[in-house]
Amino acid sequence: MKKSDFTYELPAELIAQAPLAERSASRLLVVPPAPGALLDRQVRELPRLLEPGDLLVFNDTRVIPARLFGHKQTGGRVEILVERLLGEGRARVQLGVSKSPKAGALIELDAGGIAEVAGRDGEFYLLDFRVDGPLQEYLERAGRLPLPPYIQREPGTDDAERYQTVFARVAGAVAAPTAGLHFDAPLLDELAARGVRTAHVTLHVGAGTFQPVRVEDLSGHVMHAERIEVGQAVVDEVARTRAAGGRVIAVGTTVVRALETAMQVGPDNPDGALRPFAGESRLFILPGYRIRSVDAMLTNFHLPESTLLMMVSAFAGRERIRQAYRHAVESRYRFFSYGDAMLLFPEASS
Repeated sequence: MKKSDFTYELPAELIAQAPLAERSASRLLVVPPAPGALLDRQVRELPRLLEPGDLLVFNDTRVIPARLFGHKQTGGRVEILVERLLGEGRARVQLGVSKSPKAGALIELDAGGIAEVAGRDGEFYLLDFRVDGPLQEYLERAGRLPLPPYIQREPGTDDAERYQTVFARVAGAVAAPTAGLHFDAPLLDELAARGVRTAHVTLHVGAGTFQPVRVEDLSGHVMHAERIEVGQAVVDEVARTRAAGGRVIAVGTTVVRALETAMQVGPDNPDGALRPFAGESRLFILPGYRIRSVDAMLTNFHLPESTLLMMVSAFAGRERIRQAYRHAVESRYRFFSYGDAMLLFPEASS
């Protein structure tokens, strides 16, 4: 399978640069299980599209202000994007520099303190921070929100709230689980009144989510690792929903990745059941992979040739996704993090 199998043309003006005034006002493209017409709806109509007893699974990760700035001792400017906190003041980061620094190089931080280059970890650098207080607290004080690279502006005061889900709880992500951005308190209340239940997993979205696939032959692509926790509570909720005949609906590709990781067959899980899991995942979902953990998926529109586009193609079918994206472009949907959403169902069996 090739990377170029997942390309499409997207006018730049369709890339959403800011959120709408109301979270649930985004448009919602419904891709039904049976072949037929696509449905143009709004996210706030979701309660009427779901049934009592359905289960929505959210990702409760919280975005940290992970972008810092400084300069090398030679004077060159440095941009730091913290990808993961490793403890004891060490972090794995991406560096924006004119020349790659060597181990032992010092970066003087604009907000005070020093970061020393400890080495490399693949495409990332390891930095040891000498700052005032724990590193996570320092980031909360001094860091800036890491908006995605396709948003061509600096973060504003509204982004601190809007690039965060209303149910964000566990700090650790450097990018938002964007499907969850469409939910506000009134919509959650209406879903609860409808009899739709909710549960949460945690997947800390890493900076690798923005790294392009660099190989044409997808068998050679290695996924970035992300930290996942699937607790007993969500396992119980899924079992209860299945037993009662309800549907499990993932809010975002991160939820699918978390649940599918927790269902991987192995020595500790020979039957491939959904079980509690805490650890790392490099799961790469392509067409040909059967997603078993969910019955529907609410997701934003994804970048051309991205692993997320490959995942939704595995779930709903490559041709149906191509059709849906063509419709979305022609109908002027808004794309990517602050854009509109899709409600996907798997392709009906013939």
